[in-house]
Amino acid sequence: MHRILVFCLLALGALTARAQGPVVVPAPPTATLLRPAAVFDGQDLHPGWAVLVENGKITAAGPAAQLGAPAGARVLELPGLTLLPGLIEGHSHLLLHPYNETPWDDQVLKEPLALRVARATVHAQRTLLAGFTTARDLGTEGAGYADVGLKQAIDEGIIPGPRLLVATRALVATGSYGPRLAAVDDLPQGAQEADGVDGIIKAVREQIGRGADVVKVYADYRWGPGGTAAPTFSQEELALIVQTARSTGRGVVAHASTAEGMRRAVLAGVETIEHGDGGTPEVFRLMKQRGVALCPTVAATDAISQYRGWKRGQGPVPERVLAKHRAVQAALQAGVTLVMGSDVGVFPHGDNARELELLVTDYGLTPQQVLRAATAGNAQIFHLADRGRIAPGLLADLVAVAGDPTQHVEALRQVRLVMKGGVLYQQP
Repeated sequence: MHRILVFCLLALGALTARAQGPVVVPAPPTATLLRPAAVFDGQDLHPGWAVLVENGKITAAGPAAQLGAPAGARVLELPGLTLLPGLIEGHSHLLLHPYNETPWDDQVLKEPLALRVARATVHAQRTLLAGFTTARDLGTEGAGYADVGLKQAIDEGIIPGPRLLVATRALVATGSYGPRLAAVDDLPQGAQEADGVDGIIKAVREQIGRGADVVKVYADYRWGPGGTAAPTFSQEELALIVQTARSTGRGVVAHASTAEGMRRAVLAGVETIEHGDGGTPEVFRLMKQRGVALCPTVAATDAISQYRGWKRGQGPVPERVLAKHRAVQAALQAGVTLVMGSDVGVFPHGDNARELELLVTDYGLTPQQVLRAATAGNAQIFHLADRGRIAPGLLADLVAVAGDPTQHVEALRQVRLVMKGGVLYQQP
């Protein structure tokens, strides 16, 4: 199976790059001086700055008048553009595609693995060209360890895509996840089932051994009475998952949408809570005390609500959207740090900026707040000290957009330049 996946990725890398016009075949990095109208360094906007890149890293950033280009360097004049650190997607599923195209159950049960990998190579490219040079991919949803191969193909330059942090199969309590068909026994699952001391330790170690950068656990899911969300793992099991992962230097993230599932996960020591729809003020205060961040995934909630017939600005707002608003406001009031992560895959890859836009237009954050979170903020939460800011010594992962995104978040849709590791994948 591994050989088949590698073959698919090799072939698709060439085909994908050929089919998508904006991608430039990577050339050996040279010194490059970028001269935009302004630079957002991950914290603040600096009009009139320039950035020097050499050997895949940023070597200088400051007033353009003080930065000269080394002999033989290329100079990129970027009038009217703002240069910023490559954006970091905090919650993605490259091996999924929008649910209004194909339901989740059918993707897991009916789509061949090779088809899913083929789609994922295109998804990776679209993510990169949208300005997201790093992505935390939180579960293959029935596609095994395909994300590890995808990451390898990107790192080796076989296909274009963001730098990936992968969670592989994710962990669920037996019986709690899907797909579910009453007439079928031993149905393939969208994540790895594990229970009890021995089972949990083995599953965590197996995923890490196969390439997981982070461990994802479903602290609750829709298996309560009438399909309501209810906790899955016990407090002790969650703590064991965190302990086992942490002993290898990995963090744990938790899918959790109930107050009790969130509470157990926070007490167990997870680093981020994904979704958090049912969070209470008490739970968010606990998250603040324990330094646990919230990834609210408002874009996925918006997309699913629209798939079910809601039209924005028409008719009553769905309860799930109202619940998300209450949760985000309670988290902000408690001082909880937000992760910028959209759950993209529920909606089209490349549309990742939807999360930032909604948080500004519908949830009251400022453009500068969401930009800081999607760059320096995510880098800090994910322990990525080599990116997320524009400063000497960091990776030359850079994006230029038309206009000023610190004032108008929709400028993030106007990507004109994408650089990763000093290599240009798109340029004006």
